[in-house]
Amino acid sequence: MCDTRPPVMNTGRLKGRVALVTGGSRGIGRAVAELLSQEGASVAVNYRVRAEEAAAVVAAIRDQGRQAVAVKADVASRPEVDAMVDQTCSALGPIDILVNNAGLLATGNLLQYEPDEFERMWRVNVNGVLHATAAAAPSMIEKKYGRIVNLSSIAALGTAVPGTTLYAATKGAVQILTKRFALELGPHGITVNAVLPGLILTDMVSEGHTEEEMQRRIEAVSRKSLLGRVGEPGDIASVVAFLASDESGFMTGQFLTADGGRTDLLTHA
Repeated sequence: MCDTRPPVMNTGRLKGRVALVTGGSRGIGRAVAELLSQEGASVAVNYRVRAEEAAAVVAAIRDQGRQAVAVKADVASRPEVDAMVDQTCSALGPIDILVNNAGLLATGNLLQYEPDEFERMWRVNVNGVLHATAAAAPSMIEKKYGRIVNLSSIAALGTAVPGTTLYAATKGAVQILTKRFALELGPHGITVNAVLPGLILTDMVSEGHTEEEMQRRIEAVSRKSLLGRVGEPGDIASVVAFLASDESGFMTGQFLTADGGRTDLLTHA
């Protein structure tokens, strides 16, 4: 079987940049943190409770001769986010790149959902993007440069997947914030874009499912993909790295979908 992961890049296009990746201890966040470091950036790896996993990411980056630091914060809390940004700036310098990756996935639909779970998901998925962007933006405005990349989801486009209604609502909000932040920050030389992943094989999507259940899900989604497969974290990290670089300097307020060509959107389900 062919290796479907993207090749390791080391172009140095992010040399001298400082990046903060929220939810960077595992899954997509880890892949993003490691790729940005390979491209030359110094990286702050945010975590909430997974201290050992965050430390492992930092160690892997430092083993490659790059700078990295782990920063603890619950992105749902503005005071903790402010402290996270201050710690990043003290350790690595002013933030050039913010990747709003931290997120929760709670199932639910109109007639069956847990209000507390939905409220927590909203605070992390939506308020977390607001808090981190508001905290990081002032220093970007001061130097008239910044790259902000938000992680949304194809759920916000209307995938025909049961149980994702409330999750989709949070990711739809992320897309609105992406557009509005692009409007507000564009005059200051700051770009704001979003990546919309499809099904990506991470710990988060497999939690609560047996190996057999996940295999059935992978096979079902692969049949609905033009490329015939689901994604790996590296597939998304490559898109984020592009949006974090100067190569995307004339793009803002945009949504880049990376889902292998899914055909199960509600518009044509």
